[in-house]
Amino acid sequence: MLPPAPSRPADRPLTAALWMSGSITAFSAMAIAGRAVAERHDTFEIMTWRSLVGFILVILVAGGLGRLREVRSDRLGSHFMRNLFHFTGQNLWFWALTMIPLAQVFALEFTSPIWVILLSPLVLGERLTRLKVLAAAMGFAGILIATRPDFTAIQPGMVAAAASAICFAATSLMTKALTRGESIVSILFWLTLMQFCFGLILAGWDGVLHLPDSHTLPWLALIGFAGVTAHTCLTTALSMAPASFVVMVDFLRLPVIAVVGAIWYAEPLDPLVIVGAAIILAANLVNLRAQTVPQDRVPNVTKP
Repeated sequence: MLPPAPSRPADRPLTAALWMSGSITAFSAMAIAGRAVAERHDTFEIMTWRSLVGFILVILVAGGLGRLREVRSDRLGSHFMRNLFHFTGQNLWFWALTMIPLAQVFALEFTSPIWVILLSPLVLGERLTRLKVLAAAMGFAGILIATRPDFTAIQPGMVAAAASAICFAATSLMTKALTRGESIVSILFWLTLMQFCFGLILAGWDGVLHLPDSHTLPWLALIGFAGVTAHTCLTTALSMAPASFVVMVDFLRLPVIAVVGAIWYAEPLDPLVIVGAAIILAANLVNLRAQTVPQDRVPNVTKP
């Protein structure tokens, strides 16, 4: 489950894309499981049990591999801010899953790469090239074609999904910053521990905390396992390639979840979803080209 301890950082976009395929699968499974437990557990409870399962998995796997010594405490402030943004975004995401179709949740969530690509030069010092801007624009256009969200009739679920995108963008940038010198094990340890604490405090705020039952326990276990797997893959990918590339690969979650929604929940699946998915795939190819073209041949949009 856990990748080898990182050595010297190096950009490896193809390997990062393979890791992201695991993240896409895990996030899709988590969306299905999140809907399955929504009738009994609120979003804070889901995050509590998810994080508890994840923390146990991190301890068992990292401990078994002898890597718990990689956990560091000298950047707790950075971990706290990253996990605060992620916890907020994840709660909004789980809530949106119960309000609007899956494809629309993912479509609005995927506005986050636009923020990442535009902000990564300021936060991470990454170069913003014309190819990256083109890839972002193509990906966003593909999302709009695939889902055609009605922005004239704003719904709470749409607002929640859009707000989660901003939180996830901030999380991606902070994760990328943490991977510069921080072990994947350390990031996952503080992710699951801090978010368990956040969830437990807020889930018990009203004095009511629903324990898992025979129906929800397997789904909550899946959410916890998928959460750790998704973040292992995502964090590893971010350690191998620029954040702007990693989140563009994540666009492929849209056509995947559209098919899942059609099969599991009979949500409409029309030909424009295929058209949008094709444009998203083209955007990923453009972004891959942006990572492999020698930097002295790529025009800059921002100053170095």
